[in-house]
Amino acid sequence: MKRSKTMELSVGLFMLAGILGLVFLGLKVSGLDLQRADDTFELRANFANIGGLKPRARVTMAGVTVGRVESIDLNTEWYDAEVVMSLDNELSGMLPDDSTAAILTSGLLGEQYIGLSVGGSPEMIEDGGVVRDTQSALVLEELIQQFVSNLTKD
Repeated sequence: MKRSKTMELSVGLFMLAGILGLVFLGLKVSGLDLQRADDTFELRANFANIGGLKPRARVTMAGVTVGRVESIDLNTEWYDAEVVMSLDNELSGMLPDDSTAAILTSGLLGEQYIGLSVGGSPEMIEDGGVVRDTQSALVLEELIQQFVSNLTKD
């Protein structure tokens, strides 16, 4: 059976499209973005407990992803976690300074992410600003420990 050049070319293009599709899906699943650094602005927040929050975790507003967690470091002055977020440049100068940041969980045991809630202050947070009102992560193990200790007291 003789193969035609068009058949070989079409199979090659099909394989190339499949490989590009797998690369695209891999980037989406890993959370990597191809945005340039100048398309974002930085925001900081301090949390008493970050639970399982990791760098590159989502930052959302009203359920819409508006950025990613850039880094997580220990603030040695207050001994809490300092989280640096990289948000879409569209939000620069549009977040009131009384906005809140909370560490939330997708589902019962899903990934953790930061949810931003907009405040009502006329003053806005600038690039590199700090979200002062934060809510730490709910750690499932701590909740179970509290429940069990309450059962043993009765």
